Amino acid sequence: MRIVVLLAATITSGMMAGLFYAYSISVMPALRGADAVVFVEVMQRINRVITNGWFAICFVGALVFPAIATVLYAVSGPAAVLLPTAIGLILYAGQIALTAGLHIPLNNALDAAGRADPERARRAFEPRWVPGNHARTLLCTGSFASLCWALTQA
Repeated sequence: MRIVVLLAATITSGMMAGLFYAYSISVMPALRGADAVVFVEVMQRINRVITNGWFAICFVGALVFPAIATVLYAVSGPAAVLLPTAIGLILYAGQIALTAGLHIPLNNALDAAGRADPERARRAFEPRWVPGNHARTLLCTGSFASLCWALTQA
């Protein structure tokens, strides 16, 4: 049971790292060259369609599975697995905090802005969202690496 939960934690955190990485290296650089109307419309569409069950499984699973694995390995299991599992959990929890504190409010504000003033909406969104996404990418990649490390110790 422990190894299955640890594997689920590793897979879901890796998928989230990949998602945020894809934004950092392709989606946001591609949108950088678009005019404000296109930028706002595309980001509004992405923010609407990404909130689906598949995303939720990984987004929430990458927090829940490492939390369960940490408890399972703390109670019974190789001690060498506990530290990297806990580190993976902490790093991913940092990503959740960043998303809740920065990205969700920015996404909601962009959505509420509609199409009234796309230049202003973009200026309020892009300069904060993009560096925050790079930080999320690093946090998730660190979580994934820590959980991979834990798997090698299991």
